[in-house]
Amino acid sequence: MIGWLPWLDRQGRVSGLRLGVFLLVLLPALILAAEAWTGQLGSKPWTRAVHDTGTWAVRLLLVTLAVSPLRRILDWGKLIGVRRMLGLSVLAYASAHLALYCIDLAFDWGLILSEIVKRFYLIVGITALAGLVALGMTSTDGMIRRMGARRWQSLHNLVYPVMLLALLHFALQSKIDVTQPVLMSGLFGLLMVYRLLDRFKVALTPSVLVVAALATGLATALCETAWYAFATGASAWLVFQANGDILVYQDWASLRPGHWVALAGLAIAAMGAVRQRRADRPRRGRNPEVAGAAR
Repeated sequence: MIGWLPWLDRQGRVSGLRLGVFLLVLLPALILAAEAWTGQLGSKPWTRAVHDTGTWAVRLLLVTLAVSPLRRILDWGKLIGVRRMLGLSVLAYASAHLALYCIDLAFDWGLILSEIVKRFYLIVGITALAGLVALGMTSTDGMIRRMGARRWQSLHNLVYPVMLLALLHFALQSKIDVTQPVLMSGLFGLLMVYRLLDRFKVALTPSVLVVAALATGLATALCETAWYAFATGASAWLVFQANGDILVYQDWASLRPGHWVALAGLAIAAMGAVRQRRADRPRRGRNPEVAGAAR
């Protein structure tokens, strides 16, 4: 039983990092439960609960995918220890998302199946959930040993298409306002840029991270423009021009998803620069001694 307690490390000791992450992933569910108990979920409480759990499933999946890049950029090895917990929390929220949807339809299985068949975004969502179930069931150390590291890694690479399906499901059900899906898509794009740079052995220096942040922010703005242009027929130029409103009005409310993606990338670049500077200090301190020894 001790091995399943999420706040303990592999040696059975309480980990502050694991405990903090566990409480944070539990917090949205507690807030939703409190709002339900006090009647603050509006006129359609089940619908609101369905949307909130689905949104948090996507957000936590994004955070899960951020673990490996941030571990490299920040040189924070212990961060990898919370990835499994984050992944299982994604499955928990996604499962709650489906369960609440079934409750909202009064467990009318005929109606539920017909809705899934008729609506493309529900087919996409169910497919993403099936992928999460497969990943969750094979997340244990025992499954890694049974499958072998290579086969296990090949299966768990499905997390990337699952993320794409989740984002598509989120965008399609959002209909007109796709601000949140576009923001999460941009952040996912930023994480994929980090992975591609690492794959091609490009050093993740602060300057490289700054360029990646600005380029991904621009790409996010263009994706938002394209979505509204094709989905609603809105003027592509006016939508893209809205990204410049922050300069005109100097109002935080004018920040678009592209801005937030760029700011997130710049914040990571700044943290990477601080980490690199701290890592360089001991080397600089040893240089005079090394130089003296050489003389």
